[in-house]
Amino acid sequence: MSNKESTSKTIIVAFLLCIVCSIVVSASVVLLKPIQEKNKALNLKTNILAAAGLLVDGASADEIETLFLTIKPQLVDLDTGEYVDPGVVGKEAALDYDQRKAAKDPALSSVLEGSLDIASIKRRVKYAKVYLVEAKGKTETIILPVSGYGLWSTLHGFLALEGDANTVVGLGFYEHAETPGLGGEVDNPRWKAFWPGKKVYNLEQGDAPVIKLVKGSVDNSKPKAEYSVDGLSGATLTSRGITNLVQFWTGEQGFKKYLNRLRKEA
Repeated sequence: MSNKESTSKTIIVAFLLCIVCSIVVSASVVLLKPIQEKNKALNLKTNILAAAGLLVDGASADEIETLFLTIKPQLVDLDTGEYVDPGVVGKEAALDYDQRKAAKDPALSSVLEGSLDIASIKRRVKYAKVYLVEAKGKTETIILPVSGYGLWSTLHGFLALEGDANTVVGLGFYEHAETPGLGGEVDNPRWKAFWPGKKVYNLEQGDAPVIKLVKGSVDNSKPKAEYSVDGLSGATLTSRGITNLVQFWTGEQGFKKYLNRLRKEA
């Protein structure tokens, strides 16, 4: 066999092998996508329940789905603070609305410039999703999606408030790439335990959010301690980013009009 024939056969075999591998990979992606989407949705529901203090330790997927039935998704127009029908974004249900995708759509979002973009998210959605826990016709917990830039990444999570639209129930992030052991301590249950009971607004002085992370530990004997949360040790920029994202989403560009309306109605 000549060297030319041997080289040709090698190229053909390599080409066929590439084709077979491509088919296998493509088939795997197609077959696994529904499973990945299901797991992604389950993870989101898990984090919503956790922020609201409703997640049961060791809960199975079926139990999480059952618990989530107590959650009522709604769509809010951030400019008015009013609920809107999901049809305005082409959806049948609020749960189907992809807020992160909408933030990239010029028809559903706008550019944030300068001092307005304290969370460094670049674009603000017109409509945002909220999740409500209701009992006996009253709203017990309000769960807000929040996001903002830390040191290395955009953090995505949920801030849960009591029915007074001011007292924190919990804060948790389901996606970020902050430094493990430093900014990554946002996942530490000990740090997350500092949030329940804190206040977002000092309503005696106005409706601008004042809650913030402070350097070191909060001295609960001092005034304004209820508006302060322990900062992340060695992670100044991540701590600042969390302060900014919480204040953004509870401020004028975020859910402030909506939360003001809830307090008035209550």
